Formats: sequence, structure tokens, C-alpha cells
Amino acid sequence: MSTKNINSLVELFFENYQKQNENNILLTSLKDSSNYFSWKKTFLSIKKISSEINKFLKKGDRCLLISENRPEWFISDLSIMLSGGITVPAYTTYAERDYEYIINDCSPKLVFVSNQEQFNKVENIINKNKFIEKIFSFEELDLDHNKYINLNKLISNLDNEDESFPKLGLYRKDPACIIYTSGTQGNPKGVILSHGGILNNCEGALDILKPLLTDQTRFLTWLPLSHSYEHTVQFVQISVGAKIFYAESIEKLITNMNDCKPQLMTAVPRFYQNLYQKINASFNKATGLRKKLILKMLELGKKKITKQDLSFVEKILDNLLEKIVRKKIKSQFGGELKTFVSGGGALDKDVGVFLNAIGLPTLQGYGLTETSPVVSCNPVHDIRVETVGPPFRGNQVRIAEDGEILVKGENVMLGYWNNVEETQKVLKNGWLHTGDIGMFENGYLKITDRKKDILITPGGDNISPVKIENELSNSKFIDQSIVYGDNKPYLVALLVLSEENQKVTEDQLKKEIDAINSNLSKIENIKKFFLIKEKFSIENGMLTPTLKLKRYKIVQKYKNEFEKLY
Repeated sequence: MSTKNINSLVELFFENYQKQNENNILLTSLKDSSNYFSWKKTFLSIKKISSEINKFLKKGDRCLLISENRPEWFISDLSIMLSGGITVPAYTTYAERDYEYIINDCSPKLVFVSNQEQFNKVENIINKNKFIEKIFSFEELDLDHNKYINLNKLISNLDNEDESFPKLGLYRKDPACIIYTSGTQGNPKGVILSHGGILNNCEGALDILKPLLTDQTRFLTWLPLSHSYEHTVQFVQISVGAKIFYAESIEKLITNMNDCKPQLMTAVPRFYQNLYQKINASFNKATGLRKKLILKMLELGKKKITKQDLSFVEKILDNLLEKIVRKKIKSQFGGELKTFVSGGGALDKDVGVFLNAIGLPTLQGYGLTETSPVVSCNPVHDIRVETVGPPFRGNQVRIAEDGEILVKGENVMLGYWNNVEETQKVLKNGWLHTGDIGMFENGYLKITDRKKDILITPGGDNISPVKIENELSNSKFIDQSIVYGDNKPYLVALLVLSEENQKVTEDQLKKEIDAINSNLSKIENIKKFFLIKEKFSIENGMLTPTLKLKRYKIVQKYKNEFEKLY
């Protein structure tokens, strides 16, 4: 369906609900097979929770949501929006001080948690803040009953619920959510995304997915819903009347794919890298005729994805290999996969070519939290692996004189919450300055470099190295540091010891790093490090005249030492 005339994400759900068989299952947890919701139960649950939320909320109030992926996540998100609130998703892996910063920054009226474990992380912070009026949980909490409401108990009986549609006072320009992302100076920034911005993304996604859709397309979701990518994907799923399965964990992803046989799946480069390594390892063990068939399949598949013509004989052979090799590979992932979509970071070219060659179509896209988040994506009928595809319809993209990618359109954020200064740095005359360097090749966008000091993990998380470097340099042992790990499985660091601590032992230093890591989230932890004796200075060209680190120059000089840590 088109989303052009839809005013809000809640309206999008209501419109699609009317078109569905109300008894069709919409949301299913693969961790708990008894936890599933039909379209009707989802609709009635959203209404009932919203009516409870309305007792505490007025339009524009923020609601913090801390939970692993599960059906109640989606239901809570829509319930908050229906009440005119703004959802503030937070990762379950945050350190306590990250939660404290976000809570103090956005002042949520309500806090939603999935269970006791998640509540324990923020209990001390909640007790200190009087602006938090109520705790909503999905599971039972060990807490005084007048302080919180158990959502699953609230919706345990929906038999006599009013089935009419409530009036909606929401518009495309209204904020839908605030998604916090790392700031280059260390503090997270709350990206305000509008209903219209996410709806605009849905419209672009529908163009890409239209050739792949079935009556009730099955999606498997595992990337955290607190990530802007997956947060928007849930509304794309609603747009197409999908059946949504929530994976147990990344470790059980392949098992879960066989459980629910997904047709579409969005993921980040880390997943595809792991897939590439596992399948390649399996191929390397093959011998005899099987080995020859695999090699021929890869050869012909790579020729196709790189737009080389196949001879008549090669076409016949490729069709044969489709039936006897690629079909077997697909069967390991449920057998019905139509495409993977990769976003949240750069997909390695070799990985992209390999997956497409073996019959697992993989579409690479590009975006930022600030663009709701997708800017562009490869279409399935014309995949160009080294690019991130043409811009979505409705997105204006141009390349500045210095090569920076600029984006304009409804999908661009409303601004950073409580941060006019940072907003004005990146939003100029309606154009978002992405910090990424790129170029167009025959209408397809290609990312060539990154202007900003942000590390992106293979899991799609944005990490501010400056924040971690500040922590390291606050240590009495460490004078200067550089954090490294863009598109790597973990972070490492280069350290320069302070003059008075040149004789510190490795054990002392490891204990110090462990102490620093305890104040950081898991993805920010430094796993390995190496030492150098030469300090960074203006004289040796490693510092600017204003004493800022010349990050690119330092990384290039010590690239080999960094890479040896992986």
C-alpha cells in the first residue's frame, strides 16, 4: 500500500488492520512459542494499553522503552504513539551512566521495561527522578504494586473491549520517537524522527520490496528494535501485512530461520560476514565432484552479479546448478528466502559478491539514524555490489564540493533533542550533512570514505571513539590514546603512557583497562591494546594547532600494529 496519504504510524497500522484477516498471526516470539498476537489481539492490546497510558501522558511526553525484541515491544511503541507520546528506545546493553544521561536528557514521564533484569539497570536512576510517574513491565517485577503496571496482565482479557477506531490527533510532522546515537564529543544525541519521516522510508522500501511480496510475507527480526534501522523496518512490515517473527538470539539465528522460513530478512554486515565464513568453511571441506560443482557455481554466480555475459552453455549449466547446489544452500536457511537486506554499516564487497553468487540475494543500502534511517538501497533486479543503490523516492541526495553526501527530504530528522547547537552543525538550509564521502555512478550512490569520527561496528552500532579516548586519557597511567575498530568485531587501542608511569606493568595496565571498560557499554569495551613511546604533538604532525588528534594520519601510521590485534 502507498503511505503518501497516511498521517501517522498509528494510522498506518489501523489502515492495514482493516485490510487483514483479523485472526491472522502478526507477531510471534520464537523464544516463547506461546507469546503470539493476531492482528485483532494486537489492535485491542494497543487500544487498551493506550487508554491506561492516557492517565499519565499528554501529547509530546517521552516514554523510555528498554526491552529485548518481543511482540510487546511493538505493541508498547504503538500504544505510546496512540497516546501522543514519543517513544525513546534504549539498548539493553547500555551501561548505567548511559541510561542516566538519556533519562536526564529526555525526562521521560513513563518507563517501559521487559523484565526484572532490565528494571534493575535503571531502578536507582528512576528513584532519583521525580518526573517518572509510572513503570510499565511486560513480566512480573519485584516491586510495590502501586508503582508499576504489568502490561501482560492488563491485556490478559480483551473479550469485552470496544473495537471502534479512536480519533487520531497525529500528523506527519509530529515526533514519533527519539533515538539516541553517539555524539562525536562523547555524549549521545537524541535524534528526533517524525511520523512522516518513517512513513517516507516505508514508501521507498515498498518500491524495493514490491517484486518480492506474497500474501503474508514472513520477516525474521533480530537486530535490536532500539536501532533506528529495525525500528523503521517494523513499520515496513506493517505496510505489507507481514507475519513478523522475533528471533531468540544471533546464536540461534540459523535455527530460527528454519523454524519460521523467512522470505525477507534485514541484518547488519556482521551477520553476513559470519554467514560468509561458515559457508566458505563448508565449501573448503568439499572434495571430488561436489567441489567442482561448487567452484563452477561460484564462477558463474560471480559473472552474473558483476554483469558479465554468460554463454549459451554457461546459462544451461547455471540453471542446472541452481537446482542441485543453490537450492540446497537456500534450504539451510528455511528454503524460502527471497532476499537479505544489509544496512547499518559497510558490507564488504567480497561478502556481497559471494552471497549473491551462491543464490542468497543481498541488497546493500545506506542510511543514518538522522535519515529515518534509509537514504538508498539496491533493487533486487539490478544489484550493484560496490554501491548502496539509488536514493529512495522522495530523498534528495547531492554531493558537496568536498565530496560529502548531503540529504534533504521528509525523511531527515526534525533535529537533536535539547541540542540546537549540534542540530545547526549538521542541518543547513534543510540539507543534512552526513559526514560520509561519496559519489554517484550511473545513478547509484557509492560510499568512498567517512568524514566524521564515528566507528561503525559490523552490528551497525555507532560508537564515538572520542568518548572512550577521554575515559582512557583520564587514567593516571595513560597520557594519549586512539581507539580503532571501524567495521571490526571489537575495539582496540593505541596507548601512550604518561611520563611518570613509564614503568607500569602489563598486569597493572590490564586491570586499569578492565576498570575503564566497566564504565562503558559492552560494544565500547577495549579488548586489546598496544603501546608506543612517541607522544602525539604538533611538531610530529599528529596534532592540529588546536591540539586535536589527526586521527586519520595516526591510524595510517600504525595500521599494521592495529591490524595485528585481530
